[in-house]
Amino acid sequence: MLERGISILESFGADALQLSLGELAERTGLDKATLLRLLGVLVRARLIHRFESGSYALGPATLHLGMLYRQTFDVGARIQPVLRNVVRQTGETAALYVRSGDERICLYRENTLQEVRHHVEVGTRIPLKDGGSSAHILLAFTGGDTPQAKTIREKGYAMTRAERVAEMASVAVPVFEADGTFIGSMVVLGLASRHNQQAQLKAVDIVRAELAAQGFSATVPR
Repeated sequence: MLERGISILESFGADALQLSLGELAERTGLDKATLLRLLGVLVRARLIHRFESGSYALGPATLHLGMLYRQTFDVGARIQPVLRNVVRQTGETAALYVRSGDERICLYRENTLQEVRHHVEVGTRIPLKDGGSSAHILLAFTGGDTPQAKTIREKGYAMTRAERVAEMASVAVPVFEADGTFIGSMVVLGLASRHNQQAQLKAVDIVRAELAAQGFSATVPR
């Protein structure tokens, strides 16, 4: 029953903020009778909200859980200034991703004001297998044993161009607390035509300096 309830919650996304009963049935593979029973439980728990029209959306309790999740890291007050300064100096979007199973989650972000950009939303979940520099960092520093992971650990950053999103380039570095605890990956991403290799390497230096200013490290503390 728990797995079925989770499948309902995971049906919603940026492209599916509201779903009808039929759409939920299609996405979860559950019959409507089972869905209605589970939805009733989730609505009472405020994890799902039911509109008068009969459609459903994530409920207010999910926001509360999300805020608690962010607070467990206790890094927001220090990470946000880093992101703002990185965006100001690079002119590109910056974000912090953490690993959750086989996915990465955008925990914090600061979007560039550039007219052409890749817009990142907090809470976005992306499969690690889809690639991207941030995914490579998370894999490399959470037990990855491939030659690529070893190279990334030695270099201390990962760089990609048009790997996950066409015409976009990104570079990411690991983020550690002073005690060596691995937090996640900070990525700077922008249009490949302006975010060339030189700009990406410069972004690495900027991110490392800004992380250090807030008591973080982009290398494993010794």
